[in-house]
Amino acid sequence: MTRTTTRTTMRTTPSGRAGGVWTTAALPALLALAPVGSARAQAELPARGAALAERVAAVGDGTVRLTYALREGVCGDGGSVRVRERERDRDRSRDVEWDRSCEPGPGRLVLEVEGGAVRALRFHVGGRWRAADARTVELGEVPPDHAAGLLLRLARGDAPRTADRAAREALFPATLAAGVNPWPALLTLARDAGRPREVRRQAVFWLGVGAGDAATAGLGELVDDPDREVRVQAVFALSRRPDGEGIAPLIRIARTHRDPEVRRQALFWLGRSDDPRALALFEELLVGSGR
Repeated sequence: MTRTTTRTTMRTTPSGRAGGVWTTAALPALLALAPVGSARAQAELPARGAALAERVAAVGDGTVRLTYALREGVCGDGGSVRVRERERDRDRSRDVEWDRSCEPGPGRLVLEVEGGAVRALRFHVGGRWRAADARTVELGEVPPDHAAGLLLRLARGDAPRTADRAAREALFPATLAAGVNPWPALLTLARDAGRPREVRRQAVFWLGVGAGDAATAGLGELVDDPDREVRVQAVFALSRRPDGEGIAPLIRIARTHRDPEVRRQALFWLGRSDDPRALALFEELLVGSGR
């Protein structure tokens, strides 16, 4: 998928494999969370993508291209995605700084369809389409809530059928659509033991990056998930919460969780937090152990 950047650099993708540069510092302020709400509210956004999903499945075999509006602060150059805190982005070295060209959209979604199933997904911001071939179906600009609904349906495994990798990669572009609240659907997906582990881990990752107080409670619940990989990802997501929101849950996990690996992960991220509450916990543990 397209390389993604903001202000703070991470050298691995959320799935842990080497890949493009992903950064997250600007996202919490930009991806504001509305209350998680009822089951009806959780289903509402994916439902808006149903008609669009039918159009994609009807292609049968080919490439589907569409565009949609993105939320404020998201820009790109066709080959990378940036989430900005300021209207003007600058890069800098020790000696100089320079402006970076960054277009505010649109989001460009490409779906490779075989037998009515989505086999691959690509996402771009800005730039322009290259000339289409005979297999390409242009859907034009679609409402952002319909695009986000389609992407969430792909991630959930609703029709059209979707390869696991494409399902995983559908989540990030869904969070960038203008004027939508994707977090209820992501929280439901993160809790769904019937979905592939990597899809659930991606949902947990983006909840930790972009959501707010209501999702912090949901992440706390996910540390008790039957799947250890999901539990560990939930701990990481709590560590990404802004303004120390995840520190108290991490301390509770480090003290009491039944899984030693989950406790170890909580202690690891607490050690990187520079939070005085974490230091107090380490002092308590070390003094208590007699070390």
